[in-house]
Amino acid sequence: MKIATGNDLATGDVVWWDGEGWTRHIEDAADVGENGAALIAREEASRRVNVPYIIDAEMTPRGPRPAHIKDRIRAYGPTVRLDLNRVPIDPATGSWVI
Repeated sequence: MKIATGNDLATGDVVWWDGEGWTRHIEDAADVGENGAALIAREEASRRVNVPYIIDAEMTPRGPRPAHIKDRIRAYGPTVRLDLNRVPIDPATGSWVI
């Protein structure tokens, strides 16, 4: 299975091709099959998505699962526990993560 991914140009969010447009949910990603190169060329020209590309994936009961660890992290989120982040001593400085 081949699926298309990239980053939304306006927000930077990771997005996946769902067969009709871009979605932020990997579960909705559609197999682009042999049409991947044409899709990527068309989407790069439209400039809605930054650097779209095709990746290998496998279908699971919960939807497509990217084959490569890099894309799994992009699909499923950070690999750190956000509740363990350090916070600034002075709350007026805003939120930040080390």
